Amino acid sequence: MKKMQVCLLLLLPLLLPQIKAQVPHWGPCPEPATQSAFNFKLFMGRWFEIAKLPAQFEKGRCIETNFTLQFDGTARVVSSEILKGELRTIEGTAVVEDQKNPAKLGISFSYVLPYTPYWILSTDYANFALVYSCTDVLRLFHVDFAWILARGRTLPAATINHGKEVFAKNNIDISRMISSRQQGCDKHL
Repeated sequence: MKKMQVCLLLLLPLLLPQIKAQVPHWGPCPEPATQSAFNFKLFMGRWFEIAKLPAQFEKGRCIETNFTLQFDGTARVVSSEILKGELRTIEGTAVVEDQKNPAKLGISFSYVLPYTPYWILSTDYANFALVYSCTDVLRLFHVDFAWILARGRTLPAATINHGKEVFAKNNIDISRMISSRQQGCDKHL
């Protein structure tokens, strides 16, 4: 194990440019509490990104995701952003990975890649949702993502602060969380 840790420490400078916008942390992923009695069907619909931990795959503004329930019990996921004046979309699939804990979703935007965790920590379904994702690298370090989502393009400051408190109480470092840009979106859509 010691040799592997030394090798990873030597490889870390090579890996960091690949995850430069992400938030790497030493140690394994935290295990936050997820929404109890989560209802997958009520979560469907349009969600706007209000705040996030930086993510390499999200560079634009006006980021939103639409979930549509499919006949097989999965959800079609269409995410979009405006980048350099162009509307860009990506389509994927969301699944409930654990029927005993349906708030632990998995999302994939490729048929060849595995599902990535997409855990709903808290939602009232009508106004806001707090989402967390984390990937372990040999339990030595992890890369995580966190989003505060809303059904509209804005949320009251008190709701955003409550969301940040929920992440912090679950040992999720949100010190680098930034507000998402949701202004001037309608003229492009």
